Order: sequence, then structure tokens, then C-alpha cells
Amino acid sequence: MSGISFDPDAIRALAQILRDTDLSEIELADGESRLRVSRSAPPPAPVVQYAAAPAPLPSAPAAAPVAAAAPAAVAEVTASTAGAITSPMVGVAYLAPEPGAAPFITLGAKVAAGQTVLLIEAMKTFNQIKAPKAGTVTRILVESGAPVEYGAPLLVVE
Repeated sequence: MSGISFDPDAIRALAQILRDTDLSEIELADGESRLRVSRSAPPPAPVVQYAAAPAPLPSAPAAAPVAAAAPAAVAEVTASTAGAITSPMVGVAYLAPEPGAAPFITLGAKVAAGQTVLLIEAMKTFNQIKAPKAGTVTRILVESGAPVEYGAPLLVVE
């Protein structure tokens, strides 16, 4: 009788492979026997929402205006901004090839046409986003691990 061994040590070894490679599951099949080891995915990155400051109560002293520099900075860069590189898909942006590695680009870096500037992970596939032209990175508009929408500006190369 052939089949997969359900040895606890082998299962632990598969679980360790999941942790080491950051995979979510491994499945082995041999004839009618199947062994699947999976782990839950990490929680999604928190979504940051900006809201207007509430109006002060009549009895409270006037509050200082709330600074909204970050949203305004992103808002002024649109898909039609010269040199803007936009997201070709919905996914999660990564500025480095793997955790702890040096980023693909930094502010002020010179890039060549066709050079990978970041990755977008969509449906468990990492897609290289390449610079459409040579230039200097003047703005980076996303953080590593942040969700991005289709058409959202990611960075500016001038």
C-alpha cells in the first residue's frame, strides 16, 4: 500500500517550511492519500482614514487646526502628473524584494528605464513594477506593505 506518511515529525517539518518560506499552505498527494498543512494568513494592514476635526463645543476653547499634510501631498499627485508611475492593479505594494532587504529605490535615486522600482502582490503573485523612463525618484507615495488601488500614483520619476 503506497501513500503519504502521517508522521508527526514530517508534519512539523512541513509547518517549519511554511514559516521559513512565508507560504500559507503546502499540500502533498500520493494516489488517494493527501496531506495538507496550512496556516492562517496574517491580518491585513490597517487602513488609515483621515477625518475632519470636529467642531469645538460652544463651551470649549477653540482648537488649533488639524494638519493634513500627508493626505494633501498625495492628493496633489494624480495619475496625470508628469512622471507619475501608477499602479496597474489592485494589491499590496512592497518597496523591497523581501523583508529586511534594501529597497529597490530611495528618494533621489537615479533609475533606468525598465528598472524594477517596487513589487505589487496580487493573488499571491509578486508583480514587478518597472520604471517607464530613466530619471530621478522625486517622490515615493506608498509605504511598503500598504494596499494600493488600480491607477493610484505610487511614485514620481522626473
